[in-house]
Amino acid sequence: SADQEARTNKWFPDVDSRFKFCALIVGGEERTFEQARCGFYLNSKADLDDAERVFPMTPADFQRINPNTGTMPILRSPRDAEIVRGIYEHNPALIDKSGPDQREVWPLKYDRMLDMANDSGHFRTANDLVEAGGYRVAGNHYKYGQQEWLPLYQGRMIHQFDHRAGSVEVNLENVHNPYSTRAATEQEHGDVRFLPDTQYWVDADEAKRRTSGGFRWAIPFRNITRATDERTLIATIGPWAAYSHSLPLLATSNELAATDAARLVANVNALALDYVMRNKLAGTNATWYIIEQLPVIPPGAYDREFGGATAAELVRDHVLRLCCTASDLEPFARELGHAGPPFRWDAAERRQLRARLDALYFHLYGLSEADAEHVLDQFPVLEKNDRAEHGRYLTKELVLGHYRALAQGDAAAQIS
Repeated sequence: SADQEARTNKWFPDVDSRFKFCALIVGGEERTFEQARCGFYLNSKADLDDAERVFPMTPADFQRINPNTGTMPILRSPRDAEIVRGIYEHNPALIDKSGPDQREVWPLKYDRMLDMANDSGHFRTANDLVEAGGYRVAGNHYKYGQQEWLPLYQGRMIHQFDHRAGSVEVNLENVHNPYSTRAATEQEHGDVRFLPDTQYWVDADEAKRRTSGGFRWAIPFRNITRATDERTLIATIGPWAAYSHSLPLLATSNELAATDAARLVANVNALALDYVMRNKLAGTNATWYIIEQLPVIPPGAYDREFGGATAAELVRDHVLRLCCTASDLEPFARELGHAGPPFRWDAAERRQLRARLDALYFHLYGLSEADAEHVLDQFPVLEKNDRAEHGRYLTKELVLGHYRALAQGDAAAQIS
């Protein structure tokens, strides 16, 4: 049949099967509907009658989920539509431009500091700086005379709650891939003095010129991502440095207080928000129009208590412990009221802290335990990696365990 042939050829013989297209059906004035029937990843006409694949969406649903563009997210099932609609019914978009006045949950200033191609004239290698008489100082900066040079961070160098995730290794003899990524080891992470190697450095005066005088810390996030990766939205707290276009800045110390930055970075790294993000991402770029329409937890919701501790207190403590593991983030730690040394990197403790944060945000977003379990099942690569490393879907077990613990007022549980 035609349907069988389409499945065999993946619709178009000369087009990759993963390339998405849309069949949009409209009618004239005599055919008016109060809602649209929507379905995604359908393979045949028979799928149009499958109640587990097709679901209704009203104009209000479109407007609520994407208030600025009115576009449709890529929802696989009625259950996904129900959960995403519920999240937006109770939580605002990060930046809502649908009305006469723009509404912002946080006062952000999206910033792309440096373009790797157009701004390459401002870049210097370590050899360039040493040959000019420069020397390396704290924070992986270089100095000579009165001039200071900052490391240029790229997307490959960070991960969630970790600005030291990987180094750029330079091997110019490899003509196919002269710049590769080397993940930081546990031993390196355990050294508060360790900072990742980078490819280039940038004059601090140039960086200040591009950021209204510089900043003490920032919230960079990876611009390149995929809905099929382990995680989709990846952000952290980063130090005073230069950042390439692959690491746009959500905010800097010039826009946000450190307490608000802790809440924002915890929120954007939460599985609940990541789930919404991957239902909206059709390509490989975390573009600003997608980011600004994501649902976030408003400031007042952080007053909610879990066993005597407010959500705000839990987030502050956990972000401190997760992000401030190196000396170059001392300015951020001090602004959060931490006067001690950087926190020790402990992989087991970090799993507990991150799982508790994910569980906390499931509560704040108003998701039931069954909803949270469904969301966790939408991260197949995370599950695959967990099973390869731990023999079980450890993230799911920890998050659901902390979800139940928080529901009972236990904000200090160690889930096994």
